[in-house]
Amino acid sequence: MTTSANLGFPRIGANRELKRALEGYWAGKIDSDELESVGRRLRREHWELQRDAGIDQIPSNDFSYYDQVLDTCAMVGAVPSRYGFDGTTVDLDLYFTMARGRQDAGAGKDVTAMEMTKWFDTNYHYIVPEFTAQQAFTLSSTKAVDAFTEASQLGIVTRPVLLGPVSFLLLGKMRDDAGAMTDLLDLLDRLLPVYEEVLGQLAEAGAVWVQIDEPCLVLDLDAAAQEGLKQAWARLRAAASRGGLKLMLTSYFGDLGPNLDVAVGLGADGLHIDLVRGADQLDDVLAKLPGRMVLSMGVVDGRNVWVNDMARSLELLDRAKAAVGGDRIVIAPSCSLLHVPIDLSREKALDAQIAQWLCFARQKLDEISVLRRAVRDGRDAAAAPLAQNAKRLQDRRESDKVHRADVRKRVESLGPDDDRRQSPYSQRKLVQRQKLGLPPFPTTTIGSFPQTSEVRSMRASRRKGAITADQYDRFLEAEIERTIRFQEEIGLDVLVHGEAERNDMVQYFGEQLDGFVFTEHGWVQSYGSRYVRPPIIFGDVRRPKPMTVRWSRYAASKTDKPIKGMLTGPITMLQWSFVRDDQPRRDTARQIALAIRDEVCDLEEAGVSVVQIDEPAIREGLPLRRADWAAYLAWSVQCFRLTASGVSDETQIHTHMCYSEFNDMIEAIGNMDADVISIESSRSQMELLDAFESYRYPNEIGPGVYDIHSPRVPSTDEMQELLHLAMKRLSPEQIWVNPDCGLKTRHWDEVRPALANMVKAARAVRAELAEV
Repeated sequence: MTTSANLGFPRIGANRELKRALEGYWAGKIDSDELESVGRRLRREHWELQRDAGIDQIPSNDFSYYDQVLDTCAMVGAVPSRYGFDGTTVDLDLYFTMARGRQDAGAGKDVTAMEMTKWFDTNYHYIVPEFTAQQAFTLSSTKAVDAFTEASQLGIVTRPVLLGPVSFLLLGKMRDDAGAMTDLLDLLDRLLPVYEEVLGQLAEAGAVWVQIDEPCLVLDLDAAAQEGLKQAWARLRAAASRGGLKLMLTSYFGDLGPNLDVAVGLGADGLHIDLVRGADQLDDVLAKLPGRMVLSMGVVDGRNVWVNDMARSLELLDRAKAAVGGDRIVIAPSCSLLHVPIDLSREKALDAQIAQWLCFARQKLDEISVLRRAVRDGRDAAAAPLAQNAKRLQDRRESDKVHRADVRKRVESLGPDDDRRQSPYSQRKLVQRQKLGLPPFPTTTIGSFPQTSEVRSMRASRRKGAITADQYDRFLEAEIERTIRFQEEIGLDVLVHGEAERNDMVQYFGEQLDGFVFTEHGWVQSYGSRYVRPPIIFGDVRRPKPMTVRWSRYAASKTDKPIKGMLTGPITMLQWSFVRDDQPRRDTARQIALAIRDEVCDLEEAGVSVVQIDEPAIREGLPLRRADWAAYLAWSVQCFRLTASGVSDETQIHTHMCYSEFNDMIEAIGNMDADVISIESSRSQMELLDAFESYRYPNEIGPGVYDIHSPRVPSTDEMQELLHLAMKRLSPEQIWVNPDCGLKTRHWDEVRPALANMVKAARAVRAELAEV
């Protein structure tokens, strides 16, 4: 019989229970027992929810207190030496220190966090494993087995999820060059015994299937990586066989492409493929699927919120059933449901018509069950939900809320020169320097300042109508003025207004643009306890009126120093939203770019001489295979340039990027032609700047010297040393001094000393330069 499965469920809780518990634990308000009690309750709720929805194979070990890659580091004992790991058990304190760093003067501890970057082409961040040439691995966490046992005690036999050993290694970085070892995969022989031990424990605990995720299968893999997969899976398969386990090899986020032969040849008992992003691979997979291998078909989109086109899904499922038989088919989402909100039924304020076009995690489970019933028992058995699905899809196609003729006409009328500044950077920088009068190594921040409980409370009060619009505006003005005064006091050179009025860097703009809709409870995890509510782009995008001018103008009236206007760029608006799937993403991006362009021009007219257009997500939009890069980079870079090309040479355009690997697209970043870019680099010790050995970046750049995703306060000497590293790759006149990212999530008692130290570091380097 055809069965159903899920690959992973959101961890955070319908009411963000995990966030509150984590932050309470970090603040010392609750102990580890209370935190783990919340975790147990959430796991139970999620397992029972999936069981009640009719899911046959329910995942376990998909729950995490921070990140699944960090969980794997803990499982195999891959703990960097700076944490003083004794080689036994990774407890919660060590686990969170790896994720967040720790600074405790009383205990004599000051250690940095592990690096963080984007999970493939999503907005989820994972902790980057750190390896050395002397790396040893040992089983240091029993989380996978504990979760399976916990579910079993509830009467639910789950399918444990493990990140595959090859993907785990390829997601990491070597942190030294000692010894002869140079390749991450040289560590595989040391790593595999831990996986074999875990599989043995799972078999002993009563597991039947184990899901092993190898998302690296959708990447460009060289011969060594493919050989590593064969080597690893020969041993995994043998370990599973000894315990009577079945292994489900799981890939997602794209098609197997040139890795198909490798995947089907690894000897897994089942193979999961993504048929949302890789629908065209089905016939090739069916042609090569070994005779007894189960095919898990990811036909329900695990990364977007639109109702499934069940007619299309059933066509794929029927094709597979005819080829291999219904008993070898598993119906599943394309990937873990980690990337979508939990429950649409909680959204009471959504436009009713738009709401019927949407589907969140709980509803996706129902879609999977309907598809299973239709395949297993025939269309008549699922006639009512299939008819309702067809009606919802037709309503969306025909709705006049989706299309705007004026927006489409403006995009179609774009000419070849509309994305070019008036003059090249070599000329712009001269007039900008004369106008701004900045010192060497100018200092600034990325835009946001701490969103205190008072700021959040006032925003909530305004939303509820407890205070008037005028009262709220007076509060924001006072908050802006305090932020300006602080920046002046410590000596920053280019100031920001602090963004006290903004909830989220995408949501704030989306709420003021036509074509966007927002949820009340549609939270998804970005990293750790940082959750976001992505906007939903359902129709053509247009800016009805200015969005930020009022606050930038007010901030400028309170200081003689330059004020930087802060905007979110079109690719980040696209990447961090749930995007309509009825037209190419590039068309939606161009619509957003024109809306942001209008705002940039209005800021210039209001007297703002520096405008930052943030594009932290441009790297995560990069296709997973290099063959597709050129097309994406062409339209994404053009969209950024469209936003910035309507202003005069005197207006300095900044952009910001964070927590991604940019080295392999550094030329495209140069082609964006921003006057200044700021970029994350402190966690990686300026590793990003290695790209400048082969590419001379033409404009100015602020490599971040302050890691804002850690609560620790970096010293002046530490930041000064990072600037010295930057000067090995960049000329002094190119370098700006700034944090890695916005300060919204930090506390003032961390921000004040950190920024003061940053300014001191810049002044110290200026003094060194003056002495030369």
